[in-house]
Amino acid sequence: MTTNLCNQRRRSFLKLSGLLGLGAAAATVLPAAQAEAVLFGRRQYKVSNSRLAMGTLVTMTAIHPSRDEAEEAIGLAFAEIDRLRGLLSRHDPASPVSLLNAEGRLAQAPPEMVEVVGKALAYHRQSNGAFEITVKPLIDLYQASFKAGKTPSEAAINALLPRIGSEQIHLSGSLISFGREQMGITLDGIAKGYIVDRASELLRRQGIANHLINAGGDIRTSGSAAGGKAWTVAIQDPAKGKEYPAVLRMTDGAVATSGNYEIFYDQEKLFHHIVDSRTGHSPHRFSSVTAKAASVLAADALSTSLFVLPPTAGLALIEQTPGQAALLIESNGTVTRSATWPS
Repeated sequence: MTTNLCNQRRRSFLKLSGLLGLGAAAATVLPAAQAEAVLFGRRQYKVSNSRLAMGTLVTMTAIHPSRDEAEEAIGLAFAEIDRLRGLLSRHDPASPVSLLNAEGRLAQAPPEMVEVVGKALAYHRQSNGAFEITVKPLIDLYQASFKAGKTPSEAAINALLPRIGSEQIHLSGSLISFGREQMGITLDGIAKGYIVDRASELLRRQGIANHLINAGGDIRTSGSAAGGKAWTVAIQDPAKGKEYPAVLRMTDGAVATSGNYEIFYDQEKLFHHIVDSRTGHSPHRFSSVTAKAASVLAADALSTSLFVLPPTAGLALIEQTPGQAALLIESNGTVTRSATWPS
């Protein structure tokens, strides 16, 4: 491989990472609709709209008697997604998250950010540290190293480990601060789920009880699909094959997948967007982990946690709460399902 070709591939990986700021596609809906309004019988429209948002393709599908009301509600939900992304993205230098990372302290954090950070800290404790939002310094190191055509050294990784640790995040009212110098957070592992949940809540408030939101594989379902049937959600094959590891029939619920195959920084995928804060390296045991939960926020946080944890500990984490389930696909192809996974 020539140096130029190698550099081109590195740039393509980094470009992909930047585009998929809040998450990566790992599940899909069958069938996949882009934009349509179809009348079923005389009383029911299926209205779908797809837009680029949060660095990925977001598709909303509503089942409702009024086409106009469904389209208006979907438009409001997309506006809410844009508003929340502006608050929670680390890629926007003007966002509250970026201001916190730059100053180490944010006195008047918006309530949405306070809620997400609080949830992240709760999942950090629940997962015994596997879910960690303070890994931004390591992600920055990965990106800068491979952009320069280098692999991060062990010395550089180890030098950053003292900056990692959610125990050093102090949350009091609207004040968020860091207990150490040069810390930084990334909400990529939880913010997209929160935003999808909020968009779903808005649709319900607008009277759209039956809907599905697919945000690049973070999926929230509510009510039923056309004809009163359950929504059909397929889990993507990490190897990009034609078969789906699982197909779910869902009414009210959420599913999210964490994988090493969507956002990565080197051709070998040894360094990707999921980081084990204890080692400073990306875990390699799994190629994908799918979590099913009541909310997308929970599914996001759990799938990331299970990607880091050993299988036994991960399954115990999932099964301790009713309604949660997981599908683990290891790099060697071994598939493990939690006892709660739908048959």
